[in-house]
Amino acid sequence: MHPILTAAVVAAALFLGGCASTGAPVDVSGADVATRTLENGDTFEEYRVAGQLRMVKITPLRGAPYYLYDRDGDGALDRDDADKVPQTYWKLFSW
Repeated sequence: MHPILTAAVVAAALFLGGCASTGAPVDVSGADVATRTLENGDTFEEYRVAGQLRMVKITPLRGAPYYLYDRDGDGALDRDDADKVPQTYWKLFSW
């Protein structure tokens, strides 16, 4: 292998490893978790710190769980400025 290609492969592996290990973009340690099952079978978990909603984890009956966050701490879930829809995050890697 060429040295530049080898360096690129190593850099990509380190980058992906760093992305996978960063965890949630908000601190939910010590959060109160309220879990409920929706009519369609999805599981809805609210994470509240000091009574303020910080994160929501939604686990569909079929499919991968996804997350909604309040990263700025204003009490509202983050939204895309253009469409005003919640920003949705999936966990891509875990080990």
